Amino acid sequence: MNRRYLLSIDGGGIRGIIPALALLKLEQETGRPARDVFSFVAGTSTGALLAAAVAAGIPAAQMVDVYKNRSAEIFTPRAPWNEMRRYTVGHKYDVANLNRVLLEVLEQGSRWTLNDSPIDLLLTAKGLAHGKPWYFVKDSPLNSSITGGLRLADCTTASAAAPTYFDPWTMSAPVNGKVVDGGVGVTGNPVYQACVEAFCYAEGYTPANTTVISFGTGRFFKREDPHLITQWLNWVLEALLQAPEEQQTQIVARHYSEAILYRLMPILPADIDMDDIERIGDLETTGEQFAEQMDWSAMLRGEDTNFRVKGTGPQDPGGSASGSHL
Repeated sequence: MNRRYLLSIDGGGIRGIIPALALLKLEQETGRPARDVFSFVAGTSTGALLAAAVAAGIPAAQMVDVYKNRSAEIFTPRAPWNEMRRYTVGHKYDVANLNRVLLEVLEQGSRWTLNDSPIDLLLTAKGLAHGKPWYFVKDSPLNSSITGGLRLADCTTASAAAPTYFDPWTMSAPVNGKVVDGGVGVTGNPVYQACVEAFCYAEGYTPANTTVISFGTGRFFKREDPHLITQWLNWVLEALLQAPEEQQTQIVARHYSEAILYRLMPILPADIDMDDIERIGDLETTGEQFAEQMDWSAMLRGEDTNFRVKGTGPQDPGGSASGSHL
């Protein structure tokens, strides 16, 4: 049985440029688009945007350009009264701007349903009315076959609609209502849900024949204590979205130890908010430096030990306990 490769990308707003730069290096090293490397892609929020772009065959260089040059179209208006919008209308930005950019970026993929994707994928979201988690996947004889007819762009927009940043996104049947960022809950890092879908509900995947690459969008460990209400609001939301990051990775390592698992989590130079587009240059530098530390060829062969999660794969090479490169 041929080896399969599964890519999962966390949420994180503009910090998504970091995994985008890593995918750029992958495509440069292999001479192939990421879609030809990964047979399954999963993502939450900005990770959903990247996963959808990979599925649609969008080059990584184009995705890097989107973060650098089109983020201002998504996070607009940028004005001193933006925080006041949170209190008056409940969000800072219009989700329609996000959807418009996604439709343009995905190109022909913007017209796809999930079932049109040539590779497997999972995008996460959460229903607003009842808090129901949604896992948007292609229909399969092994799953419930209820989300494959949804449009790729709608599912991606829903997954990226982070509360207080964007207003919820309204979807048709079978969702029939408003949905928000899938990171609200346990899928800020969707790697475990992706593995469950691959190993239990998709065809051709077993832990022993799968390499799982779980990519974070960066952490900062020297954050100042919040004092103002807006600082606390940002802290609570960030903590809510980031809480499951390493937990989900470790659950995969425990439940699917036969899979080769890599966890990549760069360290940020500062506390950069998900919408702080003025820091995109700093994030680009961090992403380029982090990408230089990666040996994609070795990871695809299962030989890299820098980011390998300890205890996974047929012969544990003694990687770090968390898989993060500190």
